[in-house]
Amino acid sequence: MSEQTGMLYLCATPIGNLGDMTPRVVETLQSVDVIAAEDTRNSIKLLNHFQIHTPMTSYHEYNKVEKARQLVEQMLSGKKVALITDAGTPAISDPGEVLVHMCQENGITVTSLPGPAACITALTLSGLSTRRFCFEGFLPSDKKEKEYVLKELAGESRTMILYEAPHHLVRTLQELYEVLGQRKITLCRELTKKFETVMPTTLEDALQYYETREPKGEYVLVVEGKSRETMRREEIASWEAMTIEEHVAYYEGQGMDQKSAMKQAAKDRGVGKREIYQHLHGNR
Repeated sequence: MSEQTGMLYLCATPIGNLGDMTPRVVETLQSVDVIAAEDTRNSIKLLNHFQIHTPMTSYHEYNKVEKARQLVEQMLSGKKVALITDAGTPAISDPGEVLVHMCQENGITVTSLPGPAACITALTLSGLSTRRFCFEGFLPSDKKEKEYVLKELAGESRTMILYEAPHHLVRTLQELYEVLGQRKITLCRELTKKFETVMPTTLEDALQYYETREPKGEYVLVVEGKSRETMRREEIASWEAMTIEEHVAYYEGQGMDQKSAMKQAAKDRGVGKREIYQHLHGNR
C-alpha cells in the first residue's frame, strides 16, 4: 500500500442522546477530508451541534456501489474519509458494509471508532440471555425470502435481535408469533432518549397490546431463542414418528453396523439400548 493511501474511519454517532458522542469521533470528524453520510440533511444538525465543518457527501442505499468507488479513489489518492450513518454504528444494517469490503479489496486501512449501537443497547436492556445472540436486522421485504428467514429463526436457540419500523411492527409481531409460537420478547423504542421505552412481554401479549395502541418510533425487538428442552422434545418426537425398524435402518443406510445403529437410535429416542434390542428381536 502506498504511503499516500488514505484511510476509512467508521464513526459511531448517537442513537438519540447527543451526550453519547465520543470525543474521539468529534476529533476525527473535524480532521478528515470528507464525511460520507447516509442523509446529509440529518447529519448536518449533528455536525453543527459539535461545530464540525468538514465537507459532507451523501452515501446511502441507492448510490452505495458507485459512490463507494468514488470514495475509494479519493482514499487511494491520500484522502481520509469518515463514514457516519443516521444513528449508531456504520455498516450494521447499513450500506457501509459495501464500502468497507471495497476498501479491503483495495488495500485501504479501515478502522472503527466504537460507540452507540441500537442492537447491543437493546440486548443489554432486554432481560433475556446475552451469552449467545444473533442479529437479523430488518426482515426481508421479499415474501419468499422472508419465509425462509423466519423458518431459520424458528429453530434458533440464541437470543434474536431485529429492527422494525412502526408501520410494520404489528405485521412482524404476527409473523413471528405464527412461526415461533409463544416466546418472550422485549420491545425497545426511543433508546437513550427522554421517552425511552423498554417493554418485556410475550409475543402474544405484545400483539394484544398493539391492537389498541398505535406503534410510534423505530423499534428494536429482542426475542427469546428456542430452549434446548423444547428442541430436545421436538427431536425425540420426530424420531418417534418413525418405527424403531425404520430408525435403525436409517443409520444402517448411512453405513453403521446394526449394533451401532441400535445404540444411536436408543440415544435419539431417549430409551435404553435393551429396549431397542428387545423390540427388534421380538419382531423377527
